[in-house]
Amino acid sequence: MSYLNKKTIEDIDVNGKRVLVRCDFNVPLADGVITDDKRIRESVPTIKYLVEHGAAVVLCSHLGRPKDEESKKKCTLAPVAKRLSELMGREVKFTTDIIGEKAHAMASGLKPGEIMVIENVRFYKEETKNDPEFAKSLASLADIFVNDAFGTAHRAHASTAGVADYLPAVCGYLIQKEISIMGNALANPKRPFVAILGGAKVSDKIGVITNLLDKVDTLIVGGAMAYTFNAARGKKIGDSKFEADKVDLAKEILAKAESKGVKFLLPVDNVAADEFDVNANTKVFEGNIDDGWMGLDIGPKTRQMFAEAVADAGTVIWNGPMGVFEMAPFANGTIVVAKAIAESNAVSIIGGGDSAAAVEQLGFADKMTHISTGGGASLEFLEGLELPGIACLNDK
Repeated sequence: MSYLNKKTIEDIDVNGKRVLVRCDFNVPLADGVITDDKRIRESVPTIKYLVEHGAAVVLCSHLGRPKDEESKKKCTLAPVAKRLSELMGREVKFTTDIIGEKAHAMASGLKPGEIMVIENVRFYKEETKNDPEFAKSLASLADIFVNDAFGTAHRAHASTAGVADYLPAVCGYLIQKEISIMGNALANPKRPFVAILGGAKVSDKIGVITNLLDKVDTLIVGGAMAYTFNAARGKKIGDSKFEADKVDLAKEILAKAESKGVKFLLPVDNVAADEFDVNANTKVFEGNIDDGWMGLDIGPKTRQMFAEAVADAGTVIWNGPMGVFEMAPFANGTIVVAKAIAESNAVSIIGGGDSAAAVEQLGFADKMTHISTGGGASLEFLEGLELPGIACLNDK
């Protein structure tokens, strides 16, 4: 499925038009203060282009998962509108309304070059249900729809996909960047092509592994999911977290990798602890792990092996940490892998979520070719699944 032929904001005339842009303003807040504005900054190039080309811009997004009146107060987009006006250097209007009279009046009064933000679309339960009437009301705020929220592109919601039934629909710069970089890496990678997968569950990544086995030269698996694979290889894994019901599947995946000539790298040693605690006793086990101990990070030999595989790569995709990197004693595997990717000459793509957070925290962000803004969306993209928020856009 090629997303590379979707129309972008540059393929349509926006002059004098009202444009509804679905952004990903799902930013972290503490007591109403934005603690990380990266997602707002990522949306600026698209908004800037539209404003400079004579459009009146209506912005919408979700924030959090508001359930009741109390949580709605904490999930308002008011602080986002304020931060955006600082970043844009111009007034950004805000309405507490979404599809009511106030929102429609403000939208119809917008002049070219003006910007407004409507309130959190998830205040309506119709949003996540992709209710056609709700989508139609949202669409009636504008003449054109731009989706620029890659982080929610895997969701078929009213503001991500439904509105495209009623308006010409194109992608903004952020989605364009995501699909061109990741799409090209999958379709035409510089070789050797190395994929690194971590995280807890094999079941979350089965589709990704299966899809990547047809494309990569080397597949590296760390994190808790590696214990399921090592169990499949007959290794003792002590009390490590693993999925007993996925061991047979892991065997099939290992056999498939072998038949395709894909190098499948698994940990050869592990840092284990006697309990899941930052102050636990730790020990490095080579090969088998004793009962009473749980693996929480890859060991020193594995770190070196993984880093060497990355050093020669032409393309690297990384999704998921190598251990419990939130706890300092079990962060080294993730740190070494991040550093190896940062120091390599490879086209490096970090697939959102925990890997993106790790790379940002460690200060390697500017050394990566691309850090995806969507955890779930980038996983489904790597899996080769259709993303509703992109599939709904007009083809060139």
